[in-house]
Amino acid sequence: MTTLNPYINFRGQAKEAAEFYQSVFGGELGLSTFGDFGMPVEPGEEHLVMHAQLTTASGLVLMLSDTPTHMELNVGNNISVSLSGGPGESDELHGYFDRLAEGGTVTEPLVEAPWGDSFGMVVDRFGINWLVNIGGAPQEQEQ
Repeated sequence: MTTLNPYINFRGQAKEAAEFYQSVFGGELGLSTFGDFGMPVEPGEEHLVMHAQLTTASGLVLMLSDTPTHMELNVGNNISVSLSGGPGESDELHGYFDRLAEGGTVTEPLVEAPWGDSFGMVVDRFGINWLVNIGGAPQEQEQ
């Protein structure tokens, strides 16, 4: 099943925000840092949250991350939309990615990510940030 979730970006406050939202909504919180995956960030930013996901018993899912200093962050424009699914939704998700990229800008090609899934990022022609993650067997797609 393909899911659609809000994804909120912060500048060094993602962990604090995720813990706050967990106190409000309850649920299970998973958290990974840039250092956990050896992602390139400025020295001292390895502890920043690369991905946090809060999943509640009622099915709410909220995703959060920190934006490293080498990337632009505009408060008020710091929310992305995340599309995710498993290998069974790969064709569907690749199609969404390709259609969102029409007239937009691919900021990260939809390819195998360090965590083993396929992942890509695109800004659509209206300036909306989209994240696409396909769990399971990675499948590369040329852009």
